[in-house]
Amino acid sequence: MSGGNLPGTPASGVRLGGPRAAFVWGLGVAVYFTAITYRTSLGVAGIDAADRFHINASALSTFSILQLLVYAGMQIPVGLLVDRWGTKKVLTLGIVLFTTGQFAFALSGSYVMALAARALLGCGDAMTFISVLRLGSNWFPPRRGPLIAQVAALFGMAGNLLTTLVLARLLAAFGWTPTFAGSAALGVLVLVLVLVFLRDRPEAPAPVPAPASVPAPAAAAPGPEPVRERGYVRRQLAEAWREPGTRLGMWVHFTTQFPGMVFLLLWGMPFLVEAQGRTRAEAGTLLTVVVLSNMAIGLVYGQVIARHHSARAPIALGTVLATAAVWAMVLCWPGRAPLWALVLMCVVLGACGPGSMIGFDFARPANPPERQGTASGIVNIGGFTASMTTLLAVGVLLDATGDDYRIAFASVFVLQALGTAQILRLRGRAHRRERERVVASRVEAVHVPV
Repeated sequence: MSGGNLPGTPASGVRLGGPRAAFVWGLGVAVYFTAITYRTSLGVAGIDAADRFHINASALSTFSILQLLVYAGMQIPVGLLVDRWGTKKVLTLGIVLFTTGQFAFALSGSYVMALAARALLGCGDAMTFISVLRLGSNWFPPRRGPLIAQVAALFGMAGNLLTTLVLARLLAAFGWTPTFAGSAALGVLVLVLVLVFLRDRPEAPAPVPAPASVPAPAAAAPGPEPVRERGYVRRQLAEAWREPGTRLGMWVHFTTQFPGMVFLLLWGMPFLVEAQGRTRAEAGTLLTVVVLSNMAIGLVYGQVIARHHSARAPIALGTVLATAAVWAMVLCWPGRAPLWALVLMCVVLGACGPGSMIGFDFARPANPPERQGTASGIVNIGGFTASMTTLLAVGVLLDATGDDYRIAFASVFVLQALGTAQILRLRGRAHRRERERVVASRVEAVHVPV
């Protein structure tokens, strides 16, 4: 009888999955939920921020651009930190930073102070999602990776739902400082929970001591610490980037995520109110449609990809095509678009977030466990770079054209075309490399001595 591990049990003998795994992973998801709530809070407060700080569209977009610039710039450093420090330390630091940023934003009386607060918030936010992905891979079997990632994103969107449904109403009822300062209490709560209960990975069985007659291997003489660190960073980045699956994942994330992100993060509310003539209540409801659609579609995408790995690229490209089609329909509509067209656009925009998660499904099998954080950081840069570029382009074009949203929002098509070309270029190469790895792993399994 051949030996082997139980399903969901790695070679170390640690069984993955189960209620404890769900609890620990759920703590990480709670941190991500809180970060998303803070990240998207400006989406319902854009008009209020413009009045509070007396700024135009370009200056308003700078809030989100700076936040995303910090977020994108932190992805590779955070990925390296997760691979070296583990998830608990990185998540703890992230909570401290984004909670401090949210509280400082509440007290900001000047544009410069508010910018600094959003930058701090973006820095903490950057430490959450990669940590949650790594936490999921530590506590659950690899076959559940696509679903676990989509469910994590679903709960993140629940944070966006809290923003659109609750924070917008609190802002209208209590004003700027009480609303943002009060929301910072959620960060304090998750910090306490993480410090007390979160663990990086399941406990492995105690190692069997080596016989006394077998000498322990001599430790390699360490080199100078800065040299060793630079060598580690270069090696991690080079090996992750060398994999076509990592690069394909980055471009999938780049192309799918940003239309929905730009709409929810900043420009959706002004577009619906100023260009489409909707009330703020109606606009808030439409933003909620995007969030609910995101959550529902995320579950579908996760289940389909977990069962049919070959569906990844068709689903990603289909999401891009559908997004471009509804975006063009609303922008080309003579006059103001009817309500049904806006609802349809918001439903389709809800697919952008789940579509971007497919990028991680390309990078995950292309990299070993010790490189997952670095590879995820590279992938995550994609969508946030596209979002940051589009936020800036929309703000500049609105100021240049006298608030012509049709011209400003047309910038979306340029980045979609660029990303689609890269996906088509890398798709075949990544699939061939993945097939080679699967064949090699099967051959290795056959020749493992029992």
